Amino acid sequence: MTRVASHAPVLTRLSALVRAARDSRPLTALTGDQLAIGLSGLCLVHCLASTIFFASIASVGGALLHPAFHEIGLVVAIGFALVTLVAGVLSHGYMMPFAVGSFGLGMMAGALSRPHDGSEVLATMIGVAVVALGHDLNRRAAH
Repeated sequence: MTRVASHAPVLTRLSALVRAARDSRPLTALTGDQLAIGLSGLCLVHCLASTIFFASIASVGGALLHPAFHEIGLVVAIGFALVTLVAGVLSHGYMMPFAVGSFGLGMMAGALSRPHDGSEVLATMIGVAVVALGHDLNRRAAH
């Protein structure tokens, strides 16, 4: 008597793959928190690069050091935080990501009042890192 192999295990695996593909999001769909974390990274790169660049070329006074550039950047950061962190609190109910992100925004705002002697850059970078931490906590709490 010949035995016919069952195709059930293969079909089970195939249907699991189809379900996983159907339920997954495309890689190009970034959440607001992921976008905000990316922008925080760009801000850190800007802080480091402009500090190194302008320290090496003392005669350059560019638009990237203009106070309006940093004030606009802070307004953009507050806008992203308002949208993503408040939406996170409303969806998952945890206040910690909002509190951490708000503390970082406060550090960034306070850094605007610092003199341009390097302490402003350090305070801004710490504030940006704390804001990115708040967005990461918010992203983790949503999952």
